[in-house]
Formats: sequence, C-alpha cells, structure tokens
Amino acid sequence: MTAGNDFDPHPQPELFSALLTPHRSLNHTGFLVVMAFVSVISFAAGFAFLMMGAWPVLGFFGLDVLAIYWAFRVNFRRARASEEIRVTASELRFRRISHRGHVVEYVLNPLWVKLDRKTHPEYGVEKLYLLSRGRRVAIGSFLGPDEKASFANALAVALQAARRGVTYNPVL
Repeated sequence: MTAGNDFDPHPQPELFSALLTPHRSLNHTGFLVVMAFVSVISFAAGFAFLMMGAWPVLGFFGLDVLAIYWAFRVNFRRARASEEIRVTASELRFRRISHRGHVVEYVLNPLWVKLDRKTHPEYGVEKLYLLSRGRRVAIGSFLGPDEKASFANALAVALQAARRGVTYNPVL
C-alpha cells in the first residue's frame, strides 16, 4: 500500500513519458576552469594597475570576478528546474518543478487535451500549450524551437493513441 491514493491493482501502460530539463553546456569542472582563468587574468590586470599607482582598479577587478561567480551560481541554480509529462490512456500528468523546488502538478484527461503550438514562420515553434476545459498550461518553455517541434510531434502521437484507447492483445 502506498501513502497516497496511487494504489491501482492494474496500472495502465504509459503511452508517453518525458522529463524536460534546461540545457546547460558548462559542467562543474568547466565552471572551475572558467573561474580560475577569469581570476588569474583579473588579478594580473589589477596588479598591473596597482603597480602604476591606480590601486582602486584592483578592487573593481575583484568585483568583476564576484559578479561573474554570482551569475554562474544563479545559472546553475536555475538548471534545477524540470518538467515531467506522462500520458496513459486515462490521464495526462504534467508536473513542473521550479528551480526553488516548488511543485505544480496538473492531471488532465487526454480525451479533452489539445496541444496548441505558436509558431513563427522564420524561427519555428515558439510556444507550446496544453489546453483543457478552459485551462491553458505552458510546457517546454526552456526548449529550443527544433526540440519543441520534436517534442510536440511525439506528444501529439501519444495523445492520439490515448484517444484510440487501450488495445488488448492476449496472444503476446
């Protein structure tokens, strides 16, 4: 038995499941290398100005290093955000976890869900929305246009499969 109301003796197979996370091209090691490089360059330039008699410049170079460090930390913190989508024949679950850990979950009936795409002729898919009974939920906001198009096509196929219903084949 589970702590919640998720007990189902016959769980339905998942038609679609996706975990969307923001893309980050710099890992922790790369961050350390970039910060070491910026620190060395800033210290060398600041020391050169110190030797010329412009001692306040050294402090400003230090502030630059701190500002770059802070910007990277904010960027890494924002990378903790994620979106999870699961589609079965009877429900579509959309769960958004913010970078602060706030969780918002929507449970929708896939028979009533419509996938809305806002496209730009030059850039491609700009926004994706799930529409159901007057509710409009934005999804995949941190994906690129090509990734949004691919994701939307896969989700549309899953929604069509959910509308067709569960097929039972006892021979397999």
